[in-house]
Amino acid sequence: MKFRLYTSEQHKYNSGMNTLQKQQAGISLPIVMVVILALTTIVFGGLAIWAYTEYQRSSTDVNSQVRIAVVEAQKEQQEDDEEKFAQREKEPNLDFTTPDDYGRVTFKYPKNWSVYVATDPTRGGKYEAYLHPKEVPMVKTNEQFALRVLIEDRDYDQVTDSYKSKVNSGDLAYSTTNSQGNIGARYDGNFSQNIRGAAVAYKVRDKTLTLRTDADTFKPDFEAIIKTISFNQ
Repeated sequence: MKFRLYTSEQHKYNSGMNTLQKQQAGISLPIVMVVILALTTIVFGGLAIWAYTEYQRSSTDVNSQVRIAVVEAQKEQQEDDEEKFAQREKEPNLDFTTPDDYGRVTFKYPKNWSVYVATDPTRGGKYEAYLHPKEVPMVKTNEQFALRVLIEDRDYDQVTDSYKSKVNSGDLAYSTTNSQGNIGARYDGNFSQNIRGAAVAYKVRDKTLTLRTDADTFKPDFEAIIKTISFNQ
């Protein structure tokens, strides 16, 4: 068995070391706590700044979306009001009537449309009339009118045959139409390079009646007009 002998100097040294270690341990603990607290503060501070920034961004996005929605709603309301006003301006409808010699063709049209009769019915021959909102443009071959009215001495089959080439080429779509019990032909599509619209043709005694609109813009009015067509057989 071996015994280790400590001298008084060694005992003092060991005691000093133990005291120093205890002092160091006592000093390091508060420092660690301070460091942890500082890091925690920095982390939570960063999170708080990030959260506030996100809140501000989200708030800005929501406000922008609300403003956009309000503007769109106002625009839609304005367009709706303008459309209602435009429809009210057309009422009450007026009656269009051709002379008895041309089958006394009648239909209703918007009151804010003007009418121009291009031929003298008293002289016979074909009957031509043009209708357009406010003022009728100068009558030209390529001019667009809200409504054209043509009554001619040509046979009904001859008139409908004149559209066959465009139907076969796909420029026009053919269908039948019915107004007040009168059956006729209808054509929708491209009548020429700058005229795209719809036309209806009816046999009126020994003549043929054709009504045509030259632009899709007037299609709703055209649909309303052809529902009111009547004539003497």
